[in-house]
Amino acid sequence: MPLANLITPKKINVLGGLRFSFSFILIAFFFPAFSQDNSPYSRYGLGDLVPSTNMNTRGMGGISAGYADFLSINFNNPASYSSFQALKEAKAKKILYGRAILDLGLNIENHTLAEPNRTGKFTSSNALFSHVQIGIPLRANWGLSFGLRPITQISYKINQGGKVLDAVTGLPTADSTQTLSQGDGGTYLASAGTGFRIGKLSLGFNGGYLFGKKDYSSRRSIINDTVAYNSGNFETKTTYGKLYFNMGLQYLVKLDSSTFMTLGAYGNLKQKLNATQDIVRETFYYDPNAGNVRIDSAYEKNGIKGKVEYPSSFTAGFIIQRVPDNKKGGWLIGVDFSESSWKNYSFYDQVDSLRNNWEIRVGGELRPSLGSARKSYFGNVAYRAGFFFGPDYIQVKEKLPVLGLTLGLGLPIRNYNRLSPGQATLINLAVEYIKRGNNNNSLKENMFRISVGFSLSDFWFAKKKYE
Repeated sequence: MPLANLITPKKINVLGGLRFSFSFILIAFFFPAFSQDNSPYSRYGLGDLVPSTNMNTRGMGGISAGYADFLSINFNNPASYSSFQALKEAKAKKILYGRAILDLGLNIENHTLAEPNRTGKFTSSNALFSHVQIGIPLRANWGLSFGLRPITQISYKINQGGKVLDAVTGLPTADSTQTLSQGDGGTYLASAGTGFRIGKLSLGFNGGYLFGKKDYSSRRSIINDTVAYNSGNFETKTTYGKLYFNMGLQYLVKLDSSTFMTLGAYGNLKQKLNATQDIVRETFYYDPNAGNVRIDSAYEKNGIKGKVEYPSSFTAGFIIQRVPDNKKGGWLIGVDFSESSWKNYSFYDQVDSLRNNWEIRVGGELRPSLGSARKSYFGNVAYRAGFFFGPDYIQVKEKLPVLGLTLGLGLPIRNYNRLSPGQATLINLAVEYIKRGNNNNSLKENMFRISVGFSLSDFWFAKKKYE
């Protein structure tokens, strides 16, 4: 039977008038995601890696090492926090002000799984929150950001039939088996960081708590016409977490009066996460009202302590940017190279089918003009495109190549609030097509992802300067 056929679905007022709609924060944390996602590759390592960038850079192939924008938050490289629109002095009115940002996003994905040279396919969809991040300028060239985002996702469900093998001869018997293998969980990062600029050099640091869980189970039933057998459940639940740190830098080079190049890099060292594991081996029966009901436990042990080795990673790149003005538009092009040492990963001293991986990301952005949106709305839209490629960090027998193509839009929303003329709202859209695997792999995966990001900003305080 083809492998693909075995898979089964599964308003706040802040200092001086900062006004962010509380409903957007509720959407990010409590969004009622629908999910029938089913990715067999997510059973390896810590699961499938989820997109690691905000919607601006995701539409540009994921470039982030040299990217900085005062209307959004590049949480990959904390050095970019120094570019938040900082405190300034307006000469006429002598007002100090700073722009705070709320940046959040949602992902809608569609996966198609298929075996090479087979006609059977399996399709699943899900909608999940991407990130929620807040950025605040502290002083000129010094910013603070904090938020929450997922790092990996585990979601698979495989139903497989077979025959019971004779213990002596090793040959199939008349009895059949039905095995349901299932996994859930993922990894999240709650972090806070700061970035500051000295001259042309910006430095930044993120610190936070990296945490997650893995819940793997196999439920096996034996089917016999005359004898009733109890079903067995083999389940392992693990939770893990520890403090996490990374750092980044950016260096600005002026090419001419309106064109700049930014060199950037960020990364983290290997981290050892503390883990606690529960193991159960039990028999059960299924009740339509109560679900799976335990009959007896053959083995059970709780609170097993261990370690999870989370690997080091490093990303470096650059962007070249022409800053738009009221007369001419602007553009941006960038390249990133990233590398992660997943071969050093271990889970309770056990290695997995993982490899060191690298990725090259290329992308760009075009802004036709920066005039009044009333005169030319589409001239103020940011148009983005990019691509990325490299081997996946999962390797089951053969390498798993990954290729992605991306498109994006930055859509400004007109501000109708006369009481707060500094408000700026952007909707950032990113569309990605990702091809994972080829005919050399036992399973190929094609993914189509639509990501929607909301960037809301306002002056977070405004006060007169007394002399």
